[in-house]
Amino acid sequence: MINPVQKKRAVVAAAVATEVEAFLTLARERLGREGWSGSDWVETGLRTALLQQGRRLLAELLNDPTLPLANDASRPGEKCTPAVARDLETLFGPLTLRRNYYHAAGTGAGRYPLDLALKLVGPYTPALARLMSRAGAQTGFESGSEDLRIYGGLAIAGRQIHRLMQIIGPAVHAAAEAAPNETPTAPIPVLYVEVDGTGAPMVPAELAGRKGKQPDGTAKTREVKLGCVFTQHGTDAEGHPVRDPASTTYLCGLESAGDFGTRLRREARRRGMGQSERVVLLGDGAAWVWELGRVNFSCATEILDYYHAREHLSRLIEALVGAGTPAAAKLQLRWESWLWRGEVSRLLKTARHRGQGLVGASAAAVATELGYFEKNRSRMRYGEFRRLGLFIGSGVVEAGCKTVVGQRAKQSGMCWTATGLLAVLHTRCALLSGQFDAFWENWKRPAQPGLALAA
Repeated sequence: MINPVQKKRAVVAAAVATEVEAFLTLARERLGREGWSGSDWVETGLRTALLQQGRRLLAELLNDPTLPLANDASRPGEKCTPAVARDLETLFGPLTLRRNYYHAAGTGAGRYPLDLALKLVGPYTPALARLMSRAGAQTGFESGSEDLRIYGGLAIAGRQIHRLMQIIGPAVHAAAEAAPNETPTAPIPVLYVEVDGTGAPMVPAELAGRKGKQPDGTAKTREVKLGCVFTQHGTDAEGHPVRDPASTTYLCGLESAGDFGTRLRREARRRGMGQSERVVLLGDGAAWVWELGRVNFSCATEILDYYHAREHLSRLIEALVGAGTPAAAKLQLRWESWLWRGEVSRLLKTARHRGQGLVGASAAAVATELGYFEKNRSRMRYGEFRRLGLFIGSGVVEAGCKTVVGQRAKQSGMCWTATGLLAVLHTRCALLSGQFDAFWENWKRPAQPGLALAA
């Protein structure tokens, strides 16, 4: 004799089969009538039918009262309200979940065992929330919504992705801060730490009292500090350094350089700084970068990005002999060869001699650039660094400023709050660091569903 549950399953299966067969019948008729021109509707239509099929099957499975479920029974002092309805968003579309609710009048505590077992993220299943947060980290919220519609047939509004990111971003950040140290099987020849900053557009409330580069001295952006850590195990046939594939991890923040440096040191230690034979700190010459290094990476080999040094060399030559002159071109060629070999003392001596007798703005500009080279002299030993097979450019973090921050947070019309910006960028850092999937596998959802997002 067929029990009620088996009968219900048979009804659902029959409805599903009928729906797909109905679509296939219509598809055959239309193809026979219209031909195969523009027939992409066949695949998209079949996908829609299969999604509807999947939604029905999933609803039937999750609402099956005979499905084994831990803790789905009244505890002492609890009262059970059966089959409480809740709308749920899934990879197959929306469905209604009916589950038992247990409430203890004495303590006021309530629980939905099925919600806890499913590890829901607000009204979303983990599988859907994972796709939504990936979309939110990759592109704008509205364009992410459109991507989900086109690629997955999902009707998820941009505002839903936005709200979800406010939960996922802090959770990603917390998980990254608590991540265990890696255990290299062998010493790491070179571990690199690079750091830079880039401005992100913010809402006016985030900029109150901040000084900036606007004509009136106000700011339109806040500096996002970006750090990256990667490793190097060798060089190519010509002795050029080779970054280890998939070894780069990123972190970002809006905090002070001191606080950011503490986090960056923690990430470097997690990546195996204690087992590395050499640590290299690469930066663009900003004072806060070297102070961060002094406090957090005191044993690191500091290298000033060669291309920034070359820019300052051009400014020095322009102040000495003017821009675009034959003398400037000649000096650029000669002095750049000295810089490439790390002969900064020779460059300083020659430049000081040439600068004698200059007055006014030219003399001031020369003094500024000479001070820059003098201050960074030990970080410009490019000949020695190249012989050691080390990187002399901070291109990884500079590219990161564009790919991690710029492509997502600095598009036309964007204007961020601090919490909104960090929620997206922390998630994006995890994604580009190859840590996003591991986060989802290990993340412990809130103990009570619906605390983060309204059901």
